[in-house]
Amino acid sequence: MNEEANGLTPEQERSLDASRQRVIDSIGKNMDLYGITLSIGHLYGYMYFQTKPITLDQMSEKMGMSKTSMSTGMRTLMDLKMIDKVWGKGSRKDFYEVVPDWHKNFVDFFSIKWRKAVESNMASLEKSLREIRQLRQSDPTNEALNNVTSIDEDKINAALSYYKWLLRLIDSFETGDIFSFIPKEDE
Repeated sequence: MNEEANGLTPEQERSLDASRQRVIDSIGKNMDLYGITLSIGHLYGYMYFQTKPITLDQMSEKMGMSKTSMSTGMRTLMDLKMIDKVWGKGSRKDFYEVVPDWHKNFVDFFSIKWRKAVESNMASLEKSLREIRQLRQSDPTNEALNNVTSIDEDKINAALSYYKWLLRLIDSFETGDIFSFIPKEDE
C-alpha cells in the first residue's frame, strides 16, 4: 500500500489490498490467455493501481522481482503500448505509468499481434502460390498436376481473402471505426 492509504485503518488497508490483488490476479490471468506471461500481467495490474508514475526500482521492490525481469517486463508493456515512459521531475531515473484506457490497450495489443501474424501468414501463402504456379507451368500438359495445383491455388486464395478481411478488421480497430459498430459502454 502506498501513501494514499494514510488515514485508513489496518483492516481497511487489508481489505483494499485484497480487492486490488484480486483484480491484479485477474489481469495477469487474462493477459496470460493472450501469450503475455503471468508476471508481466501482474506487473501491469500493480501499475494500474499506482496513483503516480513509478520507477523500475520501486516496482522491483514492490513485486519482489529482479531489476532484469522488471526491465524486461516494462519493455514488453511499452512495446504493447500499455505503459508509457514519463519524465520524473528532479530525477534521472525513468518513470513509468499505465495507459489507463483499456479500449486503447486492447486495440493496440491485438493490432500489433494480429498484424504481425497476418503479414507473416500472407507472405507464406503468397510464396506457396508462386511455387504452385511455377510447378504448373513446368509441365502445362500434365492434367493431374493442373488439377491438384488448381485445387491448392483455390484454397490458398480463399485463405488470402480471409487475411485481407482480417487486415481490414485490424484497420477498423486502429482507426476506431470498430466502435461505430460496437460502441464503448458509458462509464
